[in-house]
Amino acid sequence: MSHCIIPVVRTLDVDMLPMYMGVILSSQRLGNTDVGRSLLISIVDDDESVRKAIDALVRSLGYLAATFASAEEFLNSDRLIDTSCLITDLRMPGMSGVELQCRLIAQGRAIPTIFITAFADESTRARVLTAGAVGFLSKPFNEESLLNCLDKALNGLPRAASW
Repeated sequence: MSHCIIPVVRTLDVDMLPMYMGVILSSQRLGNTDVGRSLLISIVDDDESVRKAIDALVRSLGYLAATFASAEEFLNSDRLIDTSCLITDLRMPGMSGVELQCRLIAQGRAIPTIFITAFADESTRARVLTAGAVGFLSKPFNEESLLNCLDKALNGLPRAASW
């Protein structure tokens, strides 16, 4: 099994979003069509600036996005059943991203999940990837890394080799 693990090149920074938009507006690379526009990306992170930055990036590609400040908020939302891909922080107050992944698996929900974290460790990375995550990105990460993971999650492509 291989995974979408990409090295950090440039950070995702809210203040830099206008520049990012110019770089990533090539939504054809993700196969965006009218069908792509109906895909919902749910973003779970306790850091509002991270939620806003990822939300803007996802929307710039033509996808729908929903943001949540906690795993509990996401699980209790009406957007859960419509989620095509989940981007979640690893460490959050209350339920962690790992616990969220476990809960979704226990409920029989196979949502492609991309983890983002400022606290990366090898054992956690291995555990979430073994459980089916399509990506594990260390903050700060570059937008291309996230786009590659989204591409794999949404287009059902084989997972890239770990780097």
